[in-house]
Amino acid sequence: MTRMSADVHIIEGPLPAEPTPWTHAPGNGALILFEGIARPSEDGEPILALDYEAYEPMCSRQLQLLGDDIVAKHGLIALCVEHSTGRVGVGACSFRLRLASYHRKEGLAAMDEFIDRLKRDVPLWKTAVKA
Repeated sequence: MTRMSADVHIIEGPLPAEPTPWTHAPGNGALILFEGIARPSEDGEPILALDYEAYEPMCSRQLQLLGDDIVAKHGLIALCVEHSTGRVGVGACSFRLRLASYHRKEGLAAMDEFIDRLKRDVPLWKTAVKA
């Protein structure tokens, strides 16, 4: 059973349509992809974009620690996270989480926990750009 450390990428602007290439060990039973897309409204108000700000290098370090913890805790094969900084227009992708797990249940639980902890613990903030 080979486990890898999390793969972390902070990218200026919207994430590209093609995810960052990543490698995971064979044997996975589930590949899970979650993409966060900028909605056209925030708190019921129309917006044009979201501006993301990260406190670096702490943001990258916290994402790495979080990813490695989630890999170990849920017995994942691999995890890759990409997050935007700067301006991301409505309809564009600002967050992408991919993971490989032996089974669906641990993969889905890992995805949910990763996102909750990212929002709580990682020094990354968004501000809506009003329409």
